[in-house]
Amino acid sequence: MPTLVLESDPAVVNVDILSTQFVIRLQDERQMIIPLDWYPRLQHATDEERQNWELLGDGYAIHWPDLDEYIGVEGLLAGRRSGESEKSFQRWLAERNQ
Repeated sequence: MPTLVLESDPAVVNVDILSTQFVIRLQDERQMIIPLDWYPRLQHATDEERQNWELLGDGYAIHWPDLDEYIGVEGLLAGRRSGESEKSFQRWLAERNQ
């Protein structure tokens, strides 16, 4: 079975947060639009929390420190949504509302 070999690792260079989605720009000029509802922590965050992001390493992941959310670029390219369990998310929401 053939294996896909990438010429270079995908890397995020910018993130734009919109009202219902976020847009990532990759180093190779591609852009992706991702619905916020794929990532419940982002969907339930304030605008200020959503705007407070940082790139990890050479852009292999995006981190939202206020939300304890990490999203890897390879997962985005593969179309993976948040893997957080409903129980974990509900606990996070409860802690936010204290």
